[in-house]
Amino acid sequence: MANKHGIFGFLVILGLLLTACGATQGISATVAVAAQPSATGSPTTPALPSPTPTIPASPTSPPAFPNPAGYAWSPVIAGLELPTDIQNAGDGSGRLFIVEKPGRILILKGGQLLPTPFLDISGKVGSHYTEEGLLGLAFHPNYAQSGLFYVDYTDENGNTVIARFHVSAVNPDLADTSSEADILRVDQPYNNHKGGQLAFGPDGFLYIGLGDGGSEGDPLLNGQNLRTLLGKMLRIDVDHGSNYAIPADNPFAKGGGLPEIWAYGLRNPWRFSFDRLTGDLYIADVGQDAWEEIDFVPAGKPGGLNLGWSFYEGMHPYKGQPPAIASITMPVTEYSHADGCAVTGGYVYRGAALPEWQGVYFYGDYCSGNIWGLRIANGSAAQAKILFTTSAQITTFGVDDAGEIYLADYGSGELLRLEKK
Repeated sequence: MANKHGIFGFLVILGLLLTACGATQGISATVAVAAQPSATGSPTTPALPSPTPTIPASPTSPPAFPNPAGYAWSPVIAGLELPTDIQNAGDGSGRLFIVEKPGRILILKGGQLLPTPFLDISGKVGSHYTEEGLLGLAFHPNYAQSGLFYVDYTDENGNTVIARFHVSAVNPDLADTSSEADILRVDQPYNNHKGGQLAFGPDGFLYIGLGDGGSEGDPLLNGQNLRTLLGKMLRIDVDHGSNYAIPADNPFAKGGGLPEIWAYGLRNPWRFSFDRLTGDLYIADVGQDAWEEIDFVPAGKPGGLNLGWSFYEGMHPYKGQPPAIASITMPVTEYSHADGCAVTGGYVYRGAALPEWQGVYFYGDYCSGNIWGLRIANGSAAQAKILFTTSAQITTFGVDDAGEIYLADYGSGELLRLEKK
């Protein structure tokens, strides 16, 4: 396949994320809100690069997966409009918060969707193109006390906004829309590859995934450019500073790149998550025309990783030659476009209902509906295998307070949960 223009032209109503779909050129600039160093953490210097890519070592004795024939992704609710994210508030309420691309966040409570959205900012969200809209949601780690949460959306000009909101003082199922405070804005040059995921890490800092700015083939070379936030994983301290502060141990906190950058070389990170038990980070990065990848960062690994794009697509050379001193961290696993066309990252299962799946990272593909399981051993892929074939257009996974895992079907508007038959 030469490119994905045809697929997403055909699926324009399904729109969103994911791949190198057609783009409309706009202003090419990236603007970060001024930040100040955090008092927490200590500066570190990125390790001296090695001249060859870092490829995970071969694992031994991969553990077997349970037989997937005994399990199914069972419908929970229907009627969602273009779901893009699923989150829980971590407050023990048992609620699920479902993000819809046009600009709403709904609450699933007691098995039912509440009639009034938790948040509706559809009037200010730009979702004219397939990969724009309300894309991400993260609740502050201390949400039960602070009432703060964060969203990632594109405005009417297609630019990225990271904004903070507060829950209503009188109704825990409603957000206070007047409480919005923008903490970061990023100009976008094209209408695709927005990234959009937000997540708080075990360190309490907010991680932000941003795509390379779009079009196809990274024409602006943003993935490797440390003077732009595009094509990066950002890490900021939202508890200090006027808008945010820079953690002192961010790799470029003292120079050499924009201080918000924690990792670079990403094309379009579409869903990343931390293992709630180990703190390990999994990043699904959407490929160009041939390969989809999962990147793995073990807990405690210092920032500064170069994840390869656009020198590499997956583990395969793509554009240009990296400098001899470049240190590229290769994906922990990849799959070809024989099995799909756009990866959707998921979560490591840590629930109690299906203990046999403990420690398995689930991820899927938007185009094929395939769902993989991945086990990591000693930092390497001990096993990666397609476990389920579905008809779902998988745009996101999510977990509830108890750690049970869900996915959203963008096309049908269904929420599904992994259950034993």
